[in-house]
Amino acid sequence: MTAYLVRRTLQTIAVLLIISMVTFTISYLIPADPAAEIAGPKAKPDTIERIRERLGLDQPLYIQYGRYLWRLLHGDLGESYRLRMPVIELFRRRLWATFQLAVLGVLFELFMGVPVGIISAVKSRSWLDRATMIGALVGVSDPRFWLGVVLLYLLGFKLSLLPLGGYGSLKHVILPAFTLGVAGAAWYARMLRSSMLDILGSDYMRTAHAKGLPPWMVLLRHALPNAIQPVITMVGMDLGYYLGGVVVIESVFSWPGMGKEVWQAIQNLDIPVITGSVTLAALAVVLMNFVVDLVNAAIDPRVRLGEGPPA
Repeated sequence: MTAYLVRRTLQTIAVLLIISMVTFTISYLIPADPAAEIAGPKAKPDTIERIRERLGLDQPLYIQYGRYLWRLLHGDLGESYRLRMPVIELFRRRLWATFQLAVLGVLFELFMGVPVGIISAVKSRSWLDRATMIGALVGVSDPRFWLGVVLLYLLGFKLSLLPLGGYGSLKHVILPAFTLGVAGAAWYARMLRSSMLDILGSDYMRTAHAKGLPPWMVLLRHALPNAIQPVITMVGMDLGYYLGGVVVIESVFSWPGMGKEVWQAIQNLDIPVITGSVTLAALAVVLMNFVVDLVNAAIDPRVRLGEGPPA
């Protein structure tokens, strides 16, 4: 267990270091001058140069990256060029809104996708299976911005069941979270159906039925724990990704989260915010992958930390 934790910690540090290097290098190579963006279109060259010196943009790339990495090790993501405030403080204000949207979006994915996947597998090749899989295909294919606008029009404008936008209560988060969860739910349904079909045809499932166990017990105690692992892995990936901000959903619903802030940073070439958001998103994904590994090990007794499956 200790060796596994040490190995995963080192892998996490290596991944974050590589991501920070790539992100910082790309932001450095962008054919635009952040100092000129900050100074404005009518600024004089000497004004732009003073801004570059104050921000340290006149230094070589490796010096800029070294200073960024040193601040990062001390929990300092730098200062926003546009807002003149610490990036970590900016993210702190936005993170709770993004966290609400991400968690509720994943819950919608599970509540919609898992039952549909189970029903489709149990009723394989029936009209119900075909109907649910067609619905899943539509859910995967439809653009989220289009679905968000349609739901706003129907549920917010026409029926007045939910707010058209805003932030502050459970009613405000339901519509954007549902829009976020539809595509994921469709993926989960298709993935769980495929995994369940493999499990339901296995020898130990026939043995469980032969022992006279009720069908629901065979399904929930023997089939589902073995088939659910790909879904759990995807949940971890989705939650880590959503915590980094969902630009389209937050823009459609005017949600004050990370994605909206990052999009504004990209438009204004606010490099500290851009690099900080990528680092934070990478950290969320890596940590969620670690948690998923622990959950899979707890669900499946064949999985052992640091060991492969039994022969």
